[in-house]
Amino acid sequence: MRPSVVCALLAVGTACEPMARRPATSQTPGTPADSTALQVTPAPPPPTPPPPAVTKVTTIAGFLSPESVLHDTTQDIYFVSNINGNPTAKDNNGFISRVRPDGAIENLKFIEGGRNGVTLHAPKGLALQGDTLWVADIDVVRAFDARTGAPRDSVSFATLGAVFLNDIAIAQTGALYITDTGIKFDDVGNVLHPGPDRVFRIGPDRKVTVAVRGDTLGRPNGIALDPVGKRFVIVEFGGRSVLAWRPEDKAPSVIAKGPGGFDGVVIAGGKILVSSWADSTVSSYETGQEVKLIMGIPGPADIGYDAKRSRVLIPVLPANRVEIWQLP
Repeated sequence: MRPSVVCALLAVGTACEPMARRPATSQTPGTPADSTALQVTPAPPPPTPPPPAVTKVTTIAGFLSPESVLHDTTQDIYFVSNINGNPTAKDNNGFISRVRPDGAIENLKFIEGGRNGVTLHAPKGLALQGDTLWVADIDVVRAFDARTGAPRDSVSFATLGAVFLNDIAIAQTGALYITDTGIKFDDVGNVLHPGPDRVFRIGPDRKVTVAVRGDTLGRPNGIALDPVGKRFVIVEFGGRSVLAWRPEDKAPSVIAKGPGGFDGVVIAGGKILVSSWADSTVSSYETGQEVKLIMGIPGPADIGYDAKRSRVLIPVLPANRVEIWQLP
């Protein structure tokens, strides 16, 4: 904001003629006629205290391009997906870590591409359905046993021309919804956008369809189910909008605007929390207005939420670390 200067001009200098004193028309017996009633100005209300601060719990290092963090509430463990290289390269070197809530890495390569029959190139968004861990991997969605790490299933989107499967949300019907950001990276790191921008659906029968598509998705990145609003919340990596969308809608609607470059989104106690690469923040959008909660996070990717402890889990992709922050 630019500073403003306010100039107050005070004009003084009026003359008065003395006025004859007249008895008060209403006077309490025993009170002098020339007494005046005291005007008492009430004290201003105390200032509203600032909201409780968000505080950092710990920083966990040792990852390789961590993209997504997910809390498994049944096992009380955090899963972290590691791209480990080019996010669109089919190099089979991606892996998924298990991290305890105290910050200790229980198993850095719990699920690892190229080992134990696992194919995993560049894992990104994660979602849990019972004891099945679903993982978005370029143009395939893969399923693993959340307890053992064993492969369970895979659903290919190659025939539909998927470009950059990014995040996953699971509807109450059991259907999976997966964003396709529609971007690629060339050999020197430039971001290309061959598109199109889409959200795919995997039905309980494993049938894959396009749920919604179009430029209004703004290179969709994070997606989360809002069970209270009975909608999905989608954030734009290529735009500045936080979107709401229901499967019966032809196109999403804008519910908030922000700095853009959005990556992850979670519903945390009724609040919409969103990470942004554009201004290195995690912000809240539950009122439609941006409220910055955490700042100075370079490259915050697909955030997670630990409802048991009221924590936001932030993968800092370019710094190869995960930060855990305590919400008030």
